[in-house]
Amino acid sequence: MQSQRFQARTKSFTRRARALPANLERLMQDSGDRFVLDVPRDDGYTTVAPYYRFDPESVFGRQAPLIIEIGSGVGEQVVAAAKERPEVDFLAFEVWQPGIAKTVSKALAAKISNLRIIEADAQQAFPVIFADGVAAEVWTFFPDPWRKARHRKRRLVSPHFAQEVRRVLAPGGVWRVATDWDDYAWQMRDVLEGAEGFANPYQGQNTDPDDPEPERGGFAPRFEGRVLTHFEERGHEAGRKVHDVMATKVS
Repeated sequence: MQSQRFQARTKSFTRRARALPANLERLMQDSGDRFVLDVPRDDGYTTVAPYYRFDPESVFGRQAPLIIEIGSGVGEQVVAAAKERPEVDFLAFEVWQPGIAKTVSKALAAKISNLRIIEADAQQAFPVIFADGVAAEVWTFFPDPWRKARHRKRRLVSPHFAQEVRRVLAPGGVWRVATDWDDYAWQMRDVLEGAEGFANPYQGQNTDPDDPEPERGGFAPRFEGRVLTHFEERGHEAGRKVHDVMATKVS
């Protein structure tokens, strides 16, 4: 019965191979537990057991602002941010094990201690592991765009997930999202502006002539804390433009 539930769960990510080359396998054996949290599982390796709760003070050994990144890839963004902001703690969600291993490698090279990683589907984990108001910011940069119309229900940025993000954010907390797929950008803007308890500080600004509602706008300037990753660079090379959207939690 458990495996049937796991198969039925709609995932917001594409499953990819978990096999590691020998060098990354050795790295994870030697240093993985310094950064990767060994969370109890429910009915699949990307799920978290319903009784697990994330306690930032216990995990990091201090009280500090927490930033959560959903989909850390190979760690370019989150490691750079953790090195730049040692006074902040960072928690990354990623489901691609080679990406996790590469993030660990970057974290070791950067000599940081304020980063932890959970191998889990954030969409499943958020309602399970987080207390209300635990995070200062949530970052969702370049999530899987699910380009085919019949697959768009799988997109992570949705009205339902917006309310989970809002619950996890502290008052005044910020959800930052970015994509290089135009129709997902319009959807992100619509979701964040339409979500109860969120305000878009750039509502009506930064219009785009390619927008189906070209006078509407609502897009943020590029977040200065977002590094240019190889993934984004490939999008630029393919001629795609990037849209940032942000929302602030309000009463």
